[in-house]
Amino acid sequence: MSKINSKHNKIIVTGPVGAGKTTTIKTISDVAVVQTEAKASDETREKKANTTVAMDFGVINLDDGNKIHIYGTPGQERFNFMWDILTKGSIGLIILVDAQCKNVVDDLKFFLQQFAPMIEETAVAIGVNKSGQGAISLAELRKHMSPDQLKYPMFEVDARNKTDVSMLIEALLYTLNPCLMQVANGN
Repeated sequence: MSKINSKHNKIIVTGPVGAGKTTTIKTISDVAVVQTEAKASDETREKKANTTVAMDFGVINLDDGNKIHIYGTPGQERFNFMWDILTKGSIGLIILVDAQCKNVVDDLKFFLQQFAPMIEETAVAIGVNKSGQGAISLAELRKHMSPDQLKYPMFEVDARNKTDVSMLIEALLYTLNPCLMQVANGN
């Protein structure tokens, strides 16, 4: 199983368009985020003016000198070739979904399926962004997951809140190996 064992480690953040991937990386990164946004040219325009077309990239500096490189994937399936490129050598995956999206269940199932080989080799944590009035609850979302998927940590998060994003990353690291939390916390 993967673990933090070098100066540089990689975590992937994926999910559908508009789920909050870029915001998540901006919230947690200790350096200016590299973004590859372009004007939306397809049905994405209905959700937002610009969209990630290659990746977002940020860095989390840990107290012990290690770094976590955090990469955000494009949300559109037509850019799925980037998913394969970005996931190579990663230690884990965060899937973000938009709790207010009418297709949130399908979105979560799609990304769990698309990244299943990676999840089997590493780990996953799920962030349910944009919770609140009119949004699907965690309990309702869990009803649509398979028994195997119910073991994945899932949290309501606000992608703009550093504490929420940190909790999601810590849950992923703990899933990989409970001892990693000592590394992540600088102990």
